Order: sequence, then C-alpha cells, then structure tokens
Amino acid sequence: MIPRVTFTDPEIASVGLSEQEAKANKISYELSHFELAELDRAIADGSTQGFIKVLTVPNKDKILGVTIVGAQAGELLAEYVLAMKHGLGLNKILGTIHSYPTLAEANKYVAGNWKRQHAPAALLIWVARYHSWRRG
Repeated sequence: MIPRVTFTDPEIASVGLSEQEAKANKISYELSHFELAELDRAIADGSTQGFIKVLTVPNKDKILGVTIVGAQAGELLAEYVLAMKHGLGLNKILGTIHSYPTLAEANKYVAGNWKRQHAPAALLIWVARYHSWRRG
C-alpha cells in the first residue's frame, strides 16, 4: 500500500490496484465514482476538473484500490492509505465527519455513492409503503 502521486495539473494519485491491474489479473471488483465538479469546495475554488474512483471487493466495502485525479489529489489519498492499511472500509469513511467545505468531503461522497449502490431495494420499498400507510 504505497501511495503514488504525479504532480501535474491536475494531480494524479493512486494506491492499491488500478482498474487495468484488476482486469489484467482477473480480480473481480466493483467501481464507485465521484466527480469533483459536484463538490462545493471544488466549485468555490474553481478546481472542478477531476474525479475519485474506488475499487472494492464485490458486495463488500473493502478497498482494493483508489485513483484520484484533481487538485490536491495527493492530499486526498492519505485517508484511503490509512483505511487500507488498517482494514477500514468505505462504511467507516462514510461514517467519518468531514469538515465543510473541504476537498476531503469528496472521500465521503464516493463512499456514499458506494452505499447507495448497495441499498436493500426490497426493504426500502417496504419501508416507503409502511410510511405511506402511516401518513394515511
């Protein structure tokens, strides 16, 4: 879990597996993605170019690899390096309070995208029906 950063404009930072490495080694993965153009701090700074991609074990939040392209990508990567080193998954990142407005919130938002992909659809439909019934 050695982080790699290329100091270009925008920066490119990664840790763990890339999509190409996972495909070449026939490692199954799920991809979660977040565009920095949707982040308040990036919009305020005028640095909306870029994204975060996180590879996880299918149906689990275990992080296999992360690629970040954008302003301060090397700084944003540190949270993922720590998480991978200590076996923390995307649920832990999502449950962490991030200062607002900061670029680090992008890490929380990509974890939120992962969580939405794994929401129990049948249960959510049942809960919606129940609350609709309760409201009359």
